[in-house]
Amino acid sequence: MEQRLSLVTLGVADLARARTFYERLGWRGQEAEETVFFQAGGIGLVLWGRDKVAADAGVQDSNVDGFGGITLAHNVRSADEVDELLVSAEKAGARITHAARAMPFGRAGTFADPDGHLWEVAYNPGFPLDGDGAITIPDVTAA
Repeated sequence: MEQRLSLVTLGVADLARARTFYERLGWRGQEAEETVFFQAGGIGLVLWGRDKVAADAGVQDSNVDGFGGITLAHNVRSADEVDELLVSAEKAGARITHAARAMPFGRAGTFADPDGHLWEVAYNPGFPLDGDGAITIPDVTAA
């Protein structure tokens, strides 16, 4: 398997509500066959009904609060952007789960989207962003 992530699919309870939330954050999606697709840098973010995601994967949907043991991360270019984005997310309908705070690597805060999916907003000067927002993981083993 090549070391690559192509799509992230979020199972949502209400597709219209979820699409509206992400569009309030400034994202622009396309809907086809009860699925919303967003281009997110070099990968795609997909919104699809929770029941359909579970059925497609052959599992039971037993996770009612949206926490599936993962956090999506959105890195920004400055510490101030962390605070600004958390304010924007809350205005769009997010629940702030951890306010912006200083971290050993920079600054971060976390919000939950309307379905409980967690997003970390982080500024890490050690993971600089290129012009299109992509990061390259540096050698983290270097002293």
